[in-house]
Amino acid sequence: MMRISALWTALIFLLLDSAKASTVKKLGTNAGRFGNSTLVRLAEFLSAGYKKGVRPVRDWRRSTKVAIDLMVYSILNVDEKNQVLTTYVWYRQNWTDEFLVWNPEDFDDVKKVSIPTANVWVPDILINEFVDVGKSPDIPYVYVEHNGLVRNYKPIQVVTACMLNIYNFPFDVQNCSLTFQSWLHTINDINITLIRSPKELKEDKSLFMNQGEWELLHVLSKYKSFSLDNDDYYAEMKFHVVIRRRPLFYTVNLLLPSIFLMVMDIVGFYLPPDSGERVSFKITLLLGYSVFLIIVSDTLPATAIGTPLIGVYFIVCMALLVISLTETVLIVRLVHKQDLQPPVPQWVKYLILDRATSLFCIRNKNRLCTMLSRGSDVEHDKDNNYGTARCSHHHTCESGPGAEYGERPGGLSLGLGRGLGLPPSRDHTPPVMESILQEVSSIRYFLEKRDECRDIAKEWLQVGYVLDILLFRVYLVAVLAYSITLGTLWSVWQYA
Repeated sequence: MMRISALWTALIFLLLDSAKASTVKKLGTNAGRFGNSTLVRLAEFLSAGYKKGVRPVRDWRRSTKVAIDLMVYSILNVDEKNQVLTTYVWYRQNWTDEFLVWNPEDFDDVKKVSIPTANVWVPDILINEFVDVGKSPDIPYVYVEHNGLVRNYKPIQVVTACMLNIYNFPFDVQNCSLTFQSWLHTINDINITLIRSPKELKEDKSLFMNQGEWELLHVLSKYKSFSLDNDDYYAEMKFHVVIRRRPLFYTVNLLLPSIFLMVMDIVGFYLPPDSGERVSFKITLLLGYSVFLIIVSDTLPATAIGTPLIGVYFIVCMALLVISLTETVLIVRLVHKQDLQPPVPQWVKYLILDRATSLFCIRNKNRLCTMLSRGSDVEHDKDNNYGTARCSHHHTCESGPGAEYGERPGGLSLGLGRGLGLPPSRDHTPPVMESILQEVSSIRYFLEKRDECRDIAKEWLQVGYVLDILLFRVYLVAVLAYSITLGTLWSVWQYA
């Protein structure tokens, strides 16, 4: 009996030794495959029995709080036509997974480990304004701490819909929202909060690339809970990304050329009103402005719901150029000398030459109008120099009442003889003398009509000069008022 017991005891020790040897051999093999057995044991410990499809809470009545954070890195594109904003952000979120907890002392004091994202539960938090999938890099890991805190940090290229208001272009400020919420879970399952305080989030611009067209002003945050059917409530966190356009490029390439052309149009009023060069000058400005609008049309943002104020500014400037050209054409037509031009009406003389000149302080109008008409008078004097000289030597021919064209020869010869100091004619005038007297009478009539037409032309030139000054002042006041109004609005929008 004793021999049988000893035999069984020896057999048991033999089996134990063989099992121990096989275990040591297996551990030696694992240590050779993995350099850090602690992380392997920890990963196996965390994945043992883990269900990633179940919300990681031990008490189902407790909601999972997901803390999120947003940092804007760059503004990639602002599509005004399609109302789309493309941004590149750094998104951070963390939550507590009650099933991913361990004691660091059991695993060589390891307090956090990175594990694949596909192996853990991740909240279904999305952005409501998503309209397209951006080119975001894939981050396959998350950090897990020993107390169950899971950190999921990743960059995202966000392509979202945004209500872009381009009326103030290029001094516009845009406010686009990014709304984060759980697509399925109610507030009883998933609640959303912030990692940082709203003030820190608002003032943080450390990561933003500040060298592009857009400037980041601030990022505002707002928490809200809402219900679709007054039964289930959902939590959402809305971030308002407020950006402002830098207007220097558009000011130099759009506004300054237009301002220069308008200034040249105002300077064109200093050309003489009876000169045809003013009309050609203003037509050239109008054509140049049309070409300018064709060039800049691709630069202006286009939407179906509104037109930027700068587009209205360009249209009004072109309208002012057309009005200026029309005014110039009317003035040139008014002061143009014609042989059959009617005299200036008395009411025109009273309103324009008397009342308007005194009301608008237009002084020395006679002297200036004489200067304007001096060139034309010189030309007429050259054409009629011989006749004018004869009339100046025989100016007394105008004194006789009988020196009228068409009188009977006897009376005409009598008046002419008296005017020239000749002896009184007899009853019968010789035919040669009668012919000479008729020619002299015709010359006198022609000179009187020429002087009368010249006086009428001078009066119309004076009226045109006064009207030109009045219309120029009205045009200048309109341009200045329009420019000051737009400049004030754009300054307020720029520094608001």
